[in-house]
Amino acid sequence: MSFVTAETAPVSSAAYPTLSDIQATARRLAGRVLHTPVWHWRNGAAAQLGDTEVWLKLELFQETGTFKLRGALNCIAALPPDALARGVVAASAGNHAIAVAHAARLAGTTAKVAMARHASPARIAACRDTGAEVLLVDSVHRAFELAQQLVEREGRAMVHPYDGPRIAEGTATIGLELMAQVPGLDAVIVPVGGGGLCAGIAAAVRQLDPRCRVFGVEPFGADAMYRSFQAGRPMALEQVDSVADSLGAPYAMDYSYGVCRRFVEDIVRVSDDALRQAMYYLYRDVKLATEPATAAATAALLGPLRDTLAGRRVAVIACGANFDPARFGQLLEEGRLLAA
Repeated sequence: MSFVTAETAPVSSAAYPTLSDIQATARRLAGRVLHTPVWHWRNGAAAQLGDTEVWLKLELFQETGTFKLRGALNCIAALPPDALARGVVAASAGNHAIAVAHAARLAGTTAKVAMARHASPARIAACRDTGAEVLLVDSVHRAFELAQQLVEREGRAMVHPYDGPRIAEGTATIGLELMAQVPGLDAVIVPVGGGGLCAGIAAAVRQLDPRCRVFGVEPFGADAMYRSFQAGRPMALEQVDSVADSLGAPYAMDYSYGVCRRFVEDIVRVSDDALRQAMYYLYRDVKLATEPATAAATAALLGPLRDTLAGRRVAVIACGANFDPARFGQLLEEGRLLAA
């Protein structure tokens, strides 16, 4: 499998969510999102890490099934009445689309969501059930193109899946919660698609405790942020190929990249097989039915970050669980065989 990279515009001096911004967002979202729990993982794969202390931030229990609701609600809440009346649009592998559909319904507006036709049928159905108009296209690249066309043709407001201050402020509330729930963390590991989740969490964590390190993790087949860190500017991928379709952002963007560069220690990569094994361990040990993207942070802790974080107090972000049962079962069995 080969990738062709292309440069995007040079990075500007991106701002970032301040603690006061994040705290104000948490107050604004109070009662509209769940304060998700944490779990001290002590058995099975976590026990094999010796004296490394592992905490799971269970954002997969969030309404709509993923962290995406926080940013979607925050974005739509910021729209003026005339923009709200015209409706919103989003491009997504599915989780962001579900969150935007839900947030739009709560706000009393309409949503159109562009998704690749190979997206999970469960995610497509969830969008439709929530009242969004689903537009299926051939690829995630085409989904972004179509969403932009709808902005231009219909005047809809784009709710970007991973870029911009409102998205980062929303995801930052996860970091705010986590640092109160598990004091004294040495590191936080965050799955990276486009970087909005990692940017927000890192901004909150590092401003609350500068000594706590934040690591992002991507699949080898969807590593736009890793390549961006290496290049020193946002990079684009010609194609994306990973079982973790939720992490399949086709390019990094200025704002999220800038915030990640400011607050994230490093981006590491994991294989699809490592994702499958991590899914299996999370199910076997903690009884969590996760999607591959959610297993990325666990895969990184068990793999490339194992020695780096040995003996540390580490939080792993479990970010979502919208997945078809049949596909979950298939990947779980593959993970079991790999772990045997």
